[in-house]
Amino acid sequence: MLKVRCGQYSRAGVKAENQDAIGFYAPENALLLESKGAICAIADGISSSEQAREASHAAITGFIADYFSTPDTWSVKQSGGKVLTAINVWLCGQSQQFREMSRGFATTFSAVVIKSVTAHLFHVGDARIYLFRQHSLEQLTQDHRIKLDEGKEYLGRALGVDYALEIDYKSLSVERDDVFVLMTDGVYEFVTDNIIKQLLSEHEDLEQAAIELCTLALQNGSADNVSCQLFKIDELSEPRPDEVYARLTALPFPPELYEGIILDGYRVLRELHASSTSQLYLAIDTETQQKVVLKTPSVNFEDDPAYLERFQLEEWIGRRIDNPHVVRIIKQQRSRRFLYYVMEYVPGKTLQQKLDDEGPLSLSEVRQLLPQLVSGLRAFHRLDMLHQDLKPGNIMLSEEGTIKIIDFGSTRIAGIADVASPVERKKLLGTREFTAPEYLLDEHAEMQADQFSLGSIIYQLLSGQLPYGKGFEKQMNRQQLSRLSYQSLCLQRSDIPIWVDKAIEKSVQLQPKRRYEALSEFQHDLQKPNPAFLHEQYLPIIERHPLRFWQTFCVVSLLLNLLLLYQLLG
Repeated sequence: MLKVRCGQYSRAGVKAENQDAIGFYAPENALLLESKGAICAIADGISSSEQAREASHAAITGFIADYFSTPDTWSVKQSGGKVLTAINVWLCGQSQQFREMSRGFATTFSAVVIKSVTAHLFHVGDARIYLFRQHSLEQLTQDHRIKLDEGKEYLGRALGVDYALEIDYKSLSVERDDVFVLMTDGVYEFVTDNIIKQLLSEHEDLEQAAIELCTLALQNGSADNVSCQLFKIDELSEPRPDEVYARLTALPFPPELYEGIILDGYRVLRELHASSTSQLYLAIDTETQQKVVLKTPSVNFEDDPAYLERFQLEEWIGRRIDNPHVVRIIKQQRSRRFLYYVMEYVPGKTLQQKLDDEGPLSLSEVRQLLPQLVSGLRAFHRLDMLHQDLKPGNIMLSEEGTIKIIDFGSTRIAGIADVASPVERKKLLGTREFTAPEYLLDEHAEMQADQFSLGSIIYQLLSGQLPYGKGFEKQMNRQQLSRLSYQSLCLQRSDIPIWVDKAIEKSVQLQPKRRYEALSEFQHDLQKPNPAFLHEQYLPIIERHPLRFWQTFCVVSLLLNLLLLYQLLG
């Protein structure tokens, strides 16, 4: 379990008012400490501002309170960034009553969040964060100061000065006994690195060391407020493999289920689906008479920690998503004796089954389904999660025409990814035919990866084919992928407008940066013509496909010349 402590001190010094603010919080709740970590933060109100003290205190109290209120699915980077952006907007709003915003509510801000075995740094302004490790001191932040020709400097970045905020963020692995040193300029400009190292080496009492550093800065002539924090790691959250495995196997696998058997108050009606990884059973709650679906793990993976973790995370994910287009996980009121979880029952068929039974859908049908798919997928993205296995077989279509995204076994959770684990987590878990190229290349994936899968689904629903043809999933490197070309829907269906085809083509671009920035843009372009795509429809072929035009021209010219030569010789 993570164990940290902090020694801190702040004093007005020779000034009448202390415009600095400091804060430290390490949750006593073990689950909260594991999911969100511990925080140490420092802020220096800009002295030229009318409300400098209020700004620094608002930044510290707001960041600590709001950070721990963010979803536990969010990464530290997203949580901290979102909270700081909101604080900055509030400070800027307060500053608008002043003629110059920089004279209102303005402050620097620097924070360290320790989660699992990683330190996450957020920095705006000219306070500093150092790392003291094995008697070595390293400055981790850069002062956001701008130098003028006359040798003067001014602060280039701060909270509350501009609505467009740029936050420095970095993360680094930490070790036991690491000490993070946070200081305002009133301290670090008047004490040397050697003095800091000496005091940290001599003092086990962190608070006393912070007091001495501030006192020494004042003795050396500091005319500013002085604030210092020493944030030390006593123990790291590094779970042992045997402890993790014991937690994952706390519940045994359920016995073989068949019609009529009752499991924890659920009577099995029939098996709905079985694969090598899991089984789905239609059951009825004997207390409420509600039909539900039981998902049980496959005994083939009884000794596989990675599989057990993913299976248990499926329920964890489902209970955090509340969206009509994502299958609902039912919270069980009775105690569980076995490893399984309960979902809502959705009468209907998957999109893959519909495609197999009825063939390609009409454009009108696809347009009715797309907003539901986008809504469900955005529910994952808002929680900083990637589904990673979106395909027609993982999308239910109810008898009433409602879409439900199912199967969370491949979902990537940013907040969980921040936590170190002895369990090996594989990056590529989804179906390769619908997998974005960045996964195949073992590169970092963002939300555009799910967009690629969505675009491929739309393409298949309209054509029964995949946008890059058969064998796409076999391309394992960038050179092989570069040989692929998008196969226009217009060549397969004459009723598909070119602007619809171009919208789908953009969503499945091999390079993520060339796809849509937001799913709403893709949805809009499938409903109404994008002028850029509409214009392309009327361009002559020499402008649309110059290489193809000249290749064809050369071949035709060659054939005509051969024909002319044949006639002359004949």
